[in-house]
Amino acid sequence: MPIVLDMHRHRAPFLPGAPRPTNGRTVAPLVEFEELAPFVVDDAVTDVLVLADRGVWVDRGDGVVSVPGLVLREDRARDLAQALIALGGRHVDETTPCADVRLGDGVRVHVVLAPVATPGTAISIRLPRGRRPTVAALEAEGFFDVVPRDVVDHVVAARRNVLVTGATGSGKTTLLAAMLALVPPDERIVTVEDVAELRVDHPHVVGLEARQANAEGVGALGLDRLLREALRMRPDRLVVGECRGAEVRELMAALNTGHDGGAGTLHANGVADVPARLEALGALAGLGPDALARQAASAFDLVLHVDRRRAGRRLVGIGAFGVDPGGRLEVRPMATVELVRARGGRSAASTPGAGEPVAGAVAGGVAFRGRHGAASGARVVASSG
Repeated sequence: MPIVLDMHRHRAPFLPGAPRPTNGRTVAPLVEFEELAPFVVDDAVTDVLVLADRGVWVDRGDGVVSVPGLVLREDRARDLAQALIALGGRHVDETTPCADVRLGDGVRVHVVLAPVATPGTAISIRLPRGRRPTVAALEAEGFFDVVPRDVVDHVVAARRNVLVTGATGSGKTTLLAAMLALVPPDERIVTVEDVAELRVDHPHVVGLEARQANAEGVGALGLDRLLREALRMRPDRLVVGECRGAEVRELMAALNTGHDGGAGTLHANGVADVPARLEALGALAGLGPDALARQAASAFDLVLHVDRRRAGRRLVGIGAFGVDPGGRLEVRPMATVELVRARGGRSAASTPGAGEPVAGAVAGGVAFRGRHGAASGARVVASSG
């Protein structure tokens, strides 16, 4: 028989009899999550999903699983949703039925109230790992089984401008945060996010977070405005947590004016889908396909695509930006990655379709010839298949 919870507020962070996880994360104030607290504090859980009158689901990295016997009634789910959003300094009600907030160190809460959420109020909680992500930790989890870690190391060291792409929950933000942890400590990182999720293990990070309008409809601060402010803050590395609108124009303009080592994330199904996604965002900023192609090819060096598989999250593809003969943006997938570690050796793969070098070649590290035209480090080789 399911436990159906009504408006009674369970102020203790754990329901009676609920097991306490041994691998816990610190979330304050934990009590505000109430009956969801056992899942929020569990470091193995990446997502907690609530649908009023239907159930509660959790994801521990191997897919969404229903929590047996736990159901929140509509009025209870709505009450909890409003409390969590208020805790993040925003509001959600009939006039503003959707809201997104950050709580504590990177916990993201998204809410859609009924009847906009037609089955019932929906609460989605995205949870960070207890420890801030590092490239070494990702490597230990098999994140670089397809594309070697050396590529990422070089991208950061050579100050390449990159887009990290993938679906929701695929690990875009995790990979970007781990890459930023490799940035030398004497560099200043400025991040711009709609809801602050990047948790970077670095001594000098300035985070800017967008703000929605208040109940009177004023006071909103969008990503495009924050990105312009970030340019005045002397960033060594400029990062946009997620490109989703007109801010892509400001980001490309910044990366085209000497701000190397920048990065952003973008929702895309694959490397080959990136041009269409950027063209759609460029249209929101008033950029035609030709102008977008020239700006993007000049601003970005590489796409790093991540995917979520049964074995876990993986870096699965790389793409190089360019402009096709028709003047449209293209991102050529790199189907094979070959690292030349020989001391002074050369790669044998050099013919089109069988490992054509997309970038200039040097032995002993990764080399890309993109916006800068110079090659250094390990070598990345691509095939058209």
